[in-house]
Amino acid sequence: MPQVVVDVVLKPEISDPQGQAVLGALGRLGHTQVTGVRQGKHFVLDVEGTPDEAALKEIAETLLANPVIEDVELHLPEA
Repeated sequence: MPQVVVDVVLKPEISDPQGQAVLGALGRLGHTQVTGVRQGKHFVLDVEGTPDEAALKEIAETLLANPVIEDVELHLPEA
Protein backbone atom coordinates (compact mmCIF):
# COMPACT_ATOMS: atom_id res chain seq x y z
CA MET A 1 0.00 0.00 0.00
CA PRO A 2 1.56 3.33 -1.03
CA GLN A 3 2.37 5.84 1.67
CA VAL A 4 2.21 9.59 1.15
CA VAL A 5 4.07 11.84 3.57
CA VAL A 6 2.73 15.32 4.29
CA ASP A 7 4.98 17.82 6.05
CA VAL A 8 3.43 21.02 7.40
CA VAL A 9 5.48 23.95 8.70
CA LEU A 10 4.69 27.52 9.58
CA LYS A 11 5.37 29.99 6.79
CA PRO A 12 8.70 31.83 7.21
CA GLU A 13 6.99 35.13 8.06
CA ILE A 14 5.00 33.54 10.92
CA SER A 15 6.60 33.56 14.36
CA ASP A 16 7.52 30.08 15.64
CA PRO A 17 7.82 30.22 19.46
CA GLN A 18 8.37 26.47 19.78
CA GLY A 19 11.18 26.59 17.23
CA GLN A 20 12.73 29.53 19.09
CA ALA A 21 12.53 27.58 22.37
CA VAL A 22 14.31 24.61 20.78
CA LEU A 23 16.94 26.92 19.29
CA GLY A 24 17.56 28.47 22.71
CA ALA A 25 17.91 25.05 24.32
CA LEU A 26 20.35 23.94 21.64
CA GLY A 27 22.49 27.01 22.31
CA ARG A 28 22.49 26.33 26.05
CA LEU A 29 23.61 22.76 25.33
CA GLY A 30 26.54 24.04 23.27
CA HIS A 31 25.12 23.34 19.80
CA THR A 32 25.85 26.81 18.48
CA GLN A 33 26.20 25.64 14.85
CA VAL A 34 22.38 25.43 14.61
CA THR A 35 21.16 28.90 13.67
CA GLY A 36 17.44 28.31 13.08
CA VAL A 37 14.67 25.87 13.97
CA ARG A 38 11.16 25.62 12.49
CA GLN A 39 8.84 23.08 14.06
CA GLY A 40 6.02 21.42 12.18
CA LYS A 41 3.77 18.41 11.74
CA HIS A 42 4.49 15.16 9.91
CA PHE A 43 1.69 12.93 8.59
CA VAL A 44 1.97 9.52 6.91
CA LEU A 45 -1.09 8.57 4.87
CA ASP A 46 -1.68 5.00 3.65
CA VAL A 47 -3.41 5.24 0.27
CA GLU A 48 -5.14 2.51 -1.72
CA GLY A 49 -4.25 2.42 -5.40
CA THR A 50 -2.34 5.15 -7.19
CA PRO A 51 -2.14 8.33 -5.10
CA ASP A 52 -4.12 11.24 -6.58
CA GLU A 53 -1.83 14.23 -6.02
CA ALA A 54 -4.59 16.84 -6.46
CA ALA A 55 -6.92 15.09 -4.00
CA LEU A 56 -4.12 14.63 -1.46
CA LYS A 57 -3.12 18.30 -1.76
CA GLU A 58 -6.75 19.26 -1.09
CA ILE A 59 -6.83 16.98 1.96
CA ALA A 60 -3.58 18.46 3.26
CA GLU A 61 -4.66 22.07 2.77
CA THR A 62 -8.19 21.68 4.16
CA LEU A 63 -7.71 19.20 7.01
CA LEU A 64 -4.04 18.87 7.93
CA ALA A 65 -2.89 22.48 7.60
CA ASN A 66 -4.01 26.07 7.71
CA PRO A 67 -2.81 27.42 4.33
CA VAL A 68 -2.99 30.99 5.59
CA ILE A 69 -0.11 30.43 8.02
CA GLU A 70 1.36 27.04 7.06
CA ASP A 71 3.17 25.60 4.04
CA VAL A 72 2.43 22.04 2.92
CA GLU A 73 4.83 19.68 1.19
CA LEU A 74 3.67 16.34 -0.25
CA HIS A 75 6.11 13.46 -0.66
CA LEU A 76 4.59 10.96 -3.08
CA PRO A 77 6.01 7.45 -3.45
CA GLU A 78 8.46 6.84 -6.27
CA ALA A 79 6.84 5.23 -9.30
